[in-house]
Amino acid sequence: MDNKPNVYILSDSVGETAEFVAKAAASQYNGMSVQLRRIPYVTDEETIREAVEEAREHQAIIIYTMVIPELRQKVAQHAAEQGVPHVDVMGPVMDAFKTIMPGEPRLEPGLVRKLDAQYFRRVEAIEFAVKYDDGKDPRGLALAEMVLIGVSRTSKTPLSMYLAHKQIKVANVPLVPEVQPPEELFQLPKDKVVGLTISPNQLYEIRRERLLALGLRHESSYASMERILQELEFSEEIIKKIGCPVFDVTNKAVEETAGKLLEVLRRRNDG
Repeated sequence: MDNKPNVYILSDSVGETAEFVAKAAASQYNGMSVQLRRIPYVTDEETIREAVEEAREHQAIIIYTMVIPELRQKVAQHAAEQGVPHVDVMGPVMDAFKTIMPGEPRLEPGLVRKLDAQYFRRVEAIEFAVKYDDGKDPRGLALAEMVLIGVSRTSKTPLSMYLAHKQIKVANVPLVPEVQPPEELFQLPKDKVVGLTISPNQLYEIRRERLLALGLRHESSYASMERILQELEFSEEIIKKIGCPVFDVTNKAVEETAGKLLEVLRRRNDG
C-alpha cells in the first residue's frame, strides 16, 4: 500500500509551476516524496468541485495555479467548504504585480509556455543561421525558410541573423565566379530564394574599408573595380537563372532590407 502524502495540482494550464513548487516543498522533508495528481486545463466549476471532493477523500492538499480570478475563487470556496488545505500559488503574485505593472493582465492561461516556445524557436533559428552561413553546408538549403544569395559584403550574414531573431531559419550562399553554386540551390522554389545586389561603387568602398580594418593592402583584387564588376555580373546571371526576387542593398540599413524580406515571407505564406 502506498502511504505517500497526496497532493492535488489544479491549473488552467498544464500545472508545471504548481508541481515544481510542491516538489520543492516536499524536498525539505528529508527527501520524502509525495503522490502527485495533476489536473490540468481546468476551465469550469464542476471540474473544480470534483477535484476538491476527490482530494478530501484522499486526505490531500491542493496547490493551484489559476490566472483566471473566478477560477481561483471557486477553488478556494470549494476547498474551504470541504475542509481541504489549499494553496494559491498564482493569485498573490498576480495581485502584487498589479501594484507595479501598467495596464491590466492578459489573463491568458499557458502564456509563459508560449513565450518559452518563442524563445526556443529563436535560439533554434540563430543556431541554424550560424550552421548554414556562407554556404557551409548545402544540405541546409532545403531546410531553410529563406535562402539569401549574393556577392561578398551584401549583408547576407547580418540579414540572416536579424531574421533569426524573428524566429526565421535563413541560410545564405556566397556567389563567386570561380565556384559554381550548389545544385541544391537550383532545386528550391524560386520564391524561397532572394538575391541581394549592390552598386559597384558602394561595394568598392565597403571592401576597401574591410581590407584596411584587417590591415591588408587595398590594392588586393578583392577590392578592385574590375573584380567587383566581374562578381556582380556573375551574381546577376545566377539570380536570373533561378528567377528569384532581388533586392538592392545599396545605402540600405539591415533593418530596412529585413523589413522587405519579411514582407516577402508574409506574401508567400498568405499565398
